[in-house]
Amino acid sequence: MNETITSPVSTATARVAQMFPTLTSTQVERIASHGKRRTTQHGELLYDVGTLPVPFVVVSRGAIELLHPHEGTERLIQALGPGQFSGELNLLSGRRALARARVRDPGEVIVLEREELLRLVQTDFDLSEILMRAFILRRVALMEEGLGDVVVIGSKFCSGTLRVREFLSRNAHPYAYFDLEQDAEVQHLLDQFHVSVDDIPVLICRGELVLRNPGIAEIAECLGLNESVANTQVRDVLVIGAGPSGLAAAVFAASEGLDVLVMEANVPGGQAGASSKIENFFGFPTGITGQALTGRAFVQAQKFGAQVIVASCAQKLARNRKPYAIESSTGQTVQARTVIVASGAAYRKPPISNLSRFEGAGVYYAATFMESQLCRDEEVIVIGGGNSAGQAAVFLAQTAKRVHILIRGNGLADTMSRYLILRIEQDPNIELHTHSELTALEGSNHVERAQWRNKQTGEERSCKIRHVFIMAGADPSTDWLKGCLALDSKGFIKTGSALSDEDLRDAKWPLARRPLLLETSLPGVFAVGDVRGGNVKRVASAVGEGSISIAFVHQVLSE
Repeated sequence: MNETITSPVSTATARVAQMFPTLTSTQVERIASHGKRRTTQHGELLYDVGTLPVPFVVVSRGAIELLHPHEGTERLIQALGPGQFSGELNLLSGRRALARARVRDPGEVIVLEREELLRLVQTDFDLSEILMRAFILRRVALMEEGLGDVVVIGSKFCSGTLRVREFLSRNAHPYAYFDLEQDAEVQHLLDQFHVSVDDIPVLICRGELVLRNPGIAEIAECLGLNESVANTQVRDVLVIGAGPSGLAAAVFAASEGLDVLVMEANVPGGQAGASSKIENFFGFPTGITGQALTGRAFVQAQKFGAQVIVASCAQKLARNRKPYAIESSTGQTVQARTVIVASGAAYRKPPISNLSRFEGAGVYYAATFMESQLCRDEEVIVIGGGNSAGQAAVFLAQTAKRVHILIRGNGLADTMSRYLILRIEQDPNIELHTHSELTALEGSNHVERAQWRNKQTGEERSCKIRHVFIMAGADPSTDWLKGCLALDSKGFIKTGSALSDEDLRDAKWPLARRPLLLETSLPGVFAVGDVRGGNVKRVASAVGEGSISIAFVHQVLSE
């Protein structure tokens, strides 16, 4: 018999009314019309950690308990009585259960399968608001408490550890973390699962599977983050990339009844998802983190029925056939009537020979809460003069001892929003270095010193700096499309009026009409966001492009 520790999740208490609301009898009856009633017995297990598919359960009589099992004990998350319901975001995504649900007091429950729940939240505005808010807040609480089905053992000095933690965090997957240098329990875990310090980072999944220094595709498979994709199924829309533009396209397409699959090479959110705070996005006067903004969009897309698979990179587009076929890094082939390329762009790397050795161990391409904790009370460098670099500098200055911004130009006015420039100018912890570029990094397993040079004066400076954030320039993620779509001189995808007659002749454009606004040199293939030539490089613009692309998708599907 498991020992039960009766200590409800602490973060839930403040917002318990929203996290665990009690539905009215009328609302319960509306849910019952979508599901099935069944009686329950004391001690009956309704579902367990790792269960797939996970049912949505509403208590009509009696009570159930939501529990987090760990090494023979159970931590009480919440007891649910009549009118209350189980579940969190995994119900929408179709992923495995993160908690155990067991009957405490016998009675009756209403059970809905995932498809029935999706239909409910798409058609019942009142219940949708209540359920979606509760699901989101419960996931936030699980993440804050580290109550998931994953344990990560690693070190803040290990680049692989940061990679694994970022993948889990940006996929909003709760996990417990133990650091070799800080946590007393580490040796017990190493011995229990027969792993050594040389194996880190180690990921322990559901207390059973042990992954040693895993790649993101291996993690995604172990955790069941992706639903299976049938090679024979033909989608209405395939979206390549789950940044702001791709997620916007998915939300609008799925909400309008189209069959949508989103394929993301890494994690949802793209570069915007790594932004510490976006303050110029319409409708958020106090700002919002990139992860919060894109995380909401991700949930919204799933609410409307879009399927999203992660750690799956598009590698080839078969252009000489309809429907189009896209081969992925996981070996799958996806067929679609239309394709939206939203694969984004990656920050350009400075030409330093040992740069890759320090990626994740002093060199970063995102400035989130996780990175800010690594460099608390230390000096850091931010490379870049755009909004992403400005947002990172302002954010890091809150915890770092000093932030050095390196830019190649003579100022920020032409590349950065005025509100960020003012913040930088007024912050005594930020120092701007114009006409400057990073020239060298030193260290063994982690960056220990950084050197930069002023291109005008030739002056070189070397400082004891252990953290460098690179956010300068961007190269489009279009290598897989060369020879397939018309690209400009920098590798960005040409669309609409940017496509010349010569481009269309080379592509053997088959239609009497010219390409639509966001359409590429292949009919029915569109490009949006940072991967598109002439893009504005703003989150709002990317969202706009993703949303309006669906109007063109409808036009193509009707041709």
